[in-house]
Formats: sequence, structure tokens, C-alpha cells
Amino acid sequence: MTGSAALVLVEGVTPIRVEPALFDSMLAGWRRQQQSRRLGDSIVDARERTVRRFAEFTGAWPWRWTPEQVERWVAAGGWAHSTVRSYQGALAVFLDYVCDARYGWVAECEQRVGVTPVQVCHEWNTATHVTEYEGRPARRPLTRTELQAFFDVADDHVEKVGAAGRKGWLAAFRDASLFKVCYAFGLRRREVAMLDVVDFTANPAAPELGGFGVAQVRYGKAMRGSPPRRRAVAAVMPWASEALEQYLSEVRPRYEAAAHPALWLTERGGRISPRQVDDRFALWRTRAGLPPELSVHCLRHSYVSHLIENGVDPLFVQQQVGHSWASTTAVYTHVGADAKNRMLRAALDGVLGGQQDGYR
Repeated sequence: MTGSAALVLVEGVTPIRVEPALFDSMLAGWRRQQQSRRLGDSIVDARERTVRRFAEFTGAWPWRWTPEQVERWVAAGGWAHSTVRSYQGALAVFLDYVCDARYGWVAECEQRVGVTPVQVCHEWNTATHVTEYEGRPARRPLTRTELQAFFDVADDHVEKVGAAGRKGWLAAFRDASLFKVCYAFGLRRREVAMLDVVDFTANPAAPELGGFGVAQVRYGKAMRGSPPRRRAVAAVMPWASEALEQYLSEVRPRYEAAAHPALWLTERGGRISPRQVDDRFALWRTRAGLPPELSVHCLRHSYVSHLIENGVDPLFVQQQVGHSWASTTAVYTHVGADAKNRMLRAALDGVLGGQQDGYR
């Protein structure tokens, strides 16, 4: 089997330090097994880092891990609920793999170190997934006033840097345009970072937007073990299409690597990274006086909430953001008091109007 001990260990070779060599071989076999399931390298790498962090915390090898160590590790972490589930899940999956007799690691551990690994994650010491959204409660959509303040800071920074003739004007303009596209199309940070120039096309239903009527998102959030999901997002905020057109015509051509396919280029001629997106958002968030709990992903929450407040069909919004279930979109939706009052008034008018027409 892919990932079995027999394919990873070199027969007849006895390492000087048996324990670390055996642990590294386990991880190498686990990597092969996960890759055979078509899991992405980012998932595999993150899981391996988690397992190594737990080993470092315990100071013990997997065949000597205990449930009590898992509990102490989580208690000392101070992580969010979703992070705890992710870490515990990685640890549990690793131990499921090494404890499965079909892969041969139980026999190898018995022979080489005289102890066999056991599953130390169970229903009594692991977090459960009971809600659709497990993010921090403080993270929420930006209000329209906060959103305007954020974009004002971004535009002011572009003007100041440009007027002073300082280095960094291209990057400032790029980032201001990026966040406008991120909000106006409801994109995740990786989705916006992975956009290429050719990912924007015309929409026959909105010819006035030219070639920026639809964004083809090719790196949407993937289901476990599946490639990135694709979706087409229709432009519903013309001002963002105008900002993107200006960036492409006036700013991007000034980069030396303008032939690169990426929409958002760095000064070194590469594609911007999600980490860079986070860093610039944090800088402008602070300058705008916004709460530090707000993240780039809050722009996506804002997109959903603002469209719903504007009376857009919830099914259309769900399709725009690529949610499989309406319940997930509902979690993203935080409707303001004014919008609720308008909806209430419309509902009451409909009911009262029906009563006047003889309906009860």
C-alpha cells in the first residue's frame, strides 16, 4: 500500500538514532498516503507541522503519546475553536494511519522500539463541530461607514505617495484596487491573490461594464481532497470595474514583469501573496481607526450583508460567493437595523394589503 512501512524504510539499514529516524519515516509514509488521496501539498504540510509541534510539546515519540498530553497541549494553546479542531484532527488522522496494521508501522515499532502507538484523540478530549461558523465572534462585516473610511484611507495613501514622488506608489495603487475588487466581488484573500488578468470577461447581460462584467474565480475554496472549485462572479458594483480598468491601463503596465499572468504584481515581478494582502489590510485598518479583530475576510462578509440589505435575491448572493448551502450564506449575513425595518415594513404592507383584498 502507498505509505506502508515496507516502502519507506530501507531494509537491512539500522540508523544510529532509531527513534527520530522512525518518526521521520512515519511522516514520509503518511505524506505518500495523503498524496495518493489527492490532498494538496498545503494541507499535507500543515498537518505535518502540527504533528511535529505536538511531538516537540510532549518531548516524546508517537509510540509514547497519551491522551493526557493532548489535553495539556490544547489547554496551553489558547487557540480558537476551529484551530483546536484542525490541530486535533491532524493528530488523530496521523495516529489512525500509524495504528492501521495494513501500513505496517505497529509491527515496526514493536520490533524497533518495543512499544506500539495508540490513538490518543477520542470523543472525550476533542472539540466537536456543532455550528456552521466557528470564527471569532468579534469578526463581522464592516458597516458602510467603516468600509468608506477604509477605502478613503487607501485612496488618500495613494494620493500622498504619488504627490510626494515617493517609492511605493505602484504598490499603494495596486493594493487599493485589490481591496476594492475583493469587496466588490465577495472574494476570499487567496481567491483575489490568485486572479490573473485573463480572469475578467464581458457579461452579455451588462455590456456597459465592458470586459469586466464577470470574474472567473479559478482558485475557490476546495473541498477536502478535491481541486479548487471554480465559479463565475458577476460584477454588481460598476465602480469597482472602473477602478480595475484604471489599474490595468495606467498602473500595471509600469511593472517590469507586466507579461506575467498575475493580476496583482509585486515589485520583484511575482504574484502578490495572501500574507502581503493581510499586512496591507492591517496597516490601513489601523489608520482608519477600525477594530483590530477585523480581517480581510470581513470584506467578504460585508459583501454578502450589503447585497442582502439592498434587497438582492439571497439565492443569487449564495451563487456569487460559491456557498453550497444557503445556511452558510446566512451565517455571513448581518443585516442592519434600517434594512430590517424596511423588510418589516414591506412584509406588513404585503400582509395588510392582502387583508384589504379579502385574504386572511
